[in-house]
Amino acid sequence: MRIAIDARIAHYTGAGIGQYAVHLAQALARRDVANQYLLLQSRKDHRLLVDEPHVQRQGIWTPSHHRWEQGLLAVEFALWPVARRLHIDLLHSTDFIPPLWVRSFKSVITVHDLAFLRWPHFLTEDSARYYGQVDAAVERADHIIAVSESTKNDLVKLLGAPRDKITVVYEAADPIYRPMARAEALASMRSKYPLPDEFILFVSTIEPRKNITTLLHAYRRLLDSYKISAGLVLAGATGWLSQQIFDTVEQLDLQSHVTFLGRVQNGDLVYLYNLARCLAHPAYYEGFGLTPLEAMACGTPVVVSNVSSLPEVVGDAALLIDPNNEEELAVALHRLLADDALHASLRDKGLARARTFTWERAAEETLAVYQRTLDEAGSTP
Repeated sequence: MRIAIDARIAHYTGAGIGQYAVHLAQALARRDVANQYLLLQSRKDHRLLVDEPHVQRQGIWTPSHHRWEQGLLAVEFALWPVARRLHIDLLHSTDFIPPLWVRSFKSVITVHDLAFLRWPHFLTEDSARYYGQVDAAVERADHIIAVSESTKNDLVKLLGAPRDKITVVYEAADPIYRPMARAEALASMRSKYPLPDEFILFVSTIEPRKNITTLLHAYRRLLDSYKISAGLVLAGATGWLSQQIFDTVEQLDLQSHVTFLGRVQNGDLVYLYNLARCLAHPAYYEGFGLTPLEAMACGTPVVVSNVSSLPEVVGDAALLIDPNNEEELAVALHRLLADDALHASLRDKGLARARTFTWERAAEETLAVYQRTLDEAGSTP
């Protein structure tokens, strides 16, 4: 087989879907030496993301996350002599957007979540136009990879996708996320970030879907009712519609207790997870929930919402709360701050749970999807 993997998104974001594209491509290259791979990267991205003899890099002009992305990709593929010369058998669109009109190869897409359909009021007009392409993408794909059973169910319920057209392949945490000695983590972070001695950590984009206002109200309850001394540290880039979150900090008089670190590199996140007493992740919706998995891989206990894919990912290795109940969230966080036995138990369970998600397994299951897609089409690998 000649398989093209669209990794353009890796140039635009080093987190989330960008990580998924890179880690999956690397794991596939290690796992499968029998097939040839073409890694599609932005022409502005000159990195060698996969260094294997059977993987070729190809620059692409079409930008990621453009509202005309499917059409622009189709034009580029139609005019692209490299694609025709290599006779691509299958294109895997890791961010769900395949080219329109081009049907000279089979199409597999990954859908990470349908939050934009579940929570449309959290979108800007531009983002709504971009995500509006999902209907055509799902309809035209030969097969769909969903990153959780929750996302698969949403694809069936919200877009009418046939169940037998969808395969669940779980993501995994980057292997860099691991437990480490607190002294080592402190030495690396002490001069870089203004961190309190003890803190609750939140890691994700600062935007309404992540339910940060409820976290802030729960934290205010912790300060007032439980007299805790732990700070609240939020690591993540500022997303759309975020001003309400910053306004809430001021309204609740939390300026001296809450620290916004902005976007943090993965290498620094490893230390932050290890330094945090616990991770709070009260999101209204997640297609997979990579952040809690990263925290568990570091041995950091987590509190997550009991909705969407989050219970599916954490199993019995976390405290689950109603994302609409700030008192429930405050109580759960206080338990992890005050109960050392519970903290130790969830640390051990989290480490064991995280080990069940690997990129090697994801690569093997994804390769099986490629093979099945071509076999069903009557292609010869």
